[in-house]
Amino acid sequence: MQEKHLFEYAVIRVVPRVEREEFINAGIILYCPGQRFLKVLYHIEESRVRALCKKADIDQLKSYLIAFEQICAGGKAGGFIGSLPIASRFRWLTATRSSVVQSSKVHPGFCVDAEVTLKKLFGDLVL
Repeated sequence: MQEKHLFEYAVIRVVPRVEREEFINAGIILYCPGQRFLKVLYHIEESRVRALCKKADIDQLKSYLIAFEQICAGGKAGGFIGSLPIASRFRWLTATRSSVVQSSKVHPGFCVDAEVTLKKLFGDLVL
């Protein structure tokens, strides 16, 4: 039997008008320390965002999600946060914030393959 690893994930939400507290699930961020894995998958459904806010800046939303990707990958492209240890990067990305890109509470689970689990969660909760 294959070894199962503890993982944590959060749903990345687009909140075009923070004061209304309406959101669209736009991505998943998954952290698995046992596999040294931290990655985000996202997809912005422009028509759904526009249904909540006609004037939403889709390009800006995409740039915020690209920043999530860069921080997950680590290194210079992720700025100062990208240089932190993997666990700290995950905690920073999933911290509570009041902005147009937010994350849900963190949820735990067990997986054999973090990449497969990320894709499954993405399909189930975002697409």
